[in-house]
Amino acid sequence: MPQQVLISVAPVNAGDQHIDPRAIARDVIESAKLGAAQVHLHIRDAHGALTPDLSVFQETVRYIRQESDIIIQASTGGVSDLTIQERCAPLYDPMVETCSLNVGSVNLGEAVYLNPIQDVRYCVSEVIRQHVFPEIEVFEIGMIDTVLDLLKDYDFPKPVLFNIVLGHKGAAPATVQALQALRSFIPEGMLWGITHFGRKDDTIFAEAIRLGACTVRVGFEDSNYLNPDTQVATNAELVAHTAQLIRSLGCEVATPAQARAMLGLHS
Repeated sequence: MPQQVLISVAPVNAGDQHIDPRAIARDVIESAKLGAAQVHLHIRDAHGALTPDLSVFQETVRYIRQESDIIIQASTGGVSDLTIQERCAPLYDPMVETCSLNVGSVNLGEAVYLNPIQDVRYCVSEVIRQHVFPEIEVFEIGMIDTVLDLLKDYDFPKPVLFNIVLGHKGAAPATVQALQALRSFIPEGMLWGITHFGRKDDTIFAEAIRLGACTVRVGFEDSNYLNPDTQVATNAELVAHTAQLIRSLGCEVATPAQARAMLGLHS
């Protein structure tokens, strides 16, 4: 059987100050038709600010659900002044199937992304209590070790899924060497995927897939480039390009149903 790779689309740039649920949904629906099995959404208000108010998020998801069975993933992160309780607000929405789980603090450009261990433990407890599947965001090697410690105290949903994040200034760089190093710390039998912030070529994605990545995240949250000379107008174009890359490497683009089976989600 060919290796299956889940494409996750993160459609909203963090700097956007106008959030249009219908426009986002149209782009996500087209992305799903072209190969995206999951959509990653932050909880934002109409002006793009992170918020515990789910209104705009829920409106967007309602529009998506009219035409697509794509997996809904909500972020519990993002640089903000929200409390961990506020950041966990989407965990209680029944439409949310998976979530991002941040397990440590890190510099992201000029900002400090604060995730103290007491907040991490609170979020882990709520993720488990609400039966939401966590995608564990890994910006540095030490975060993998933190998760292995947490696994001793918490009954994480299985399989465990790490998402290696490369390219943020101040965190792990977008190099093959960094990818290989972080991958080497993930125990065999655990799933992992890749996010390349600031991506302008396929080098990191291609190497990650060759090393066994089962998820690849694309979208305007990370980059709107196909290559150094080409920017695109829609997330769907990024998804189509990534789907072609996956197939060119002899792998299969996972459907939402296949992705749910991979992650042990209820269909």
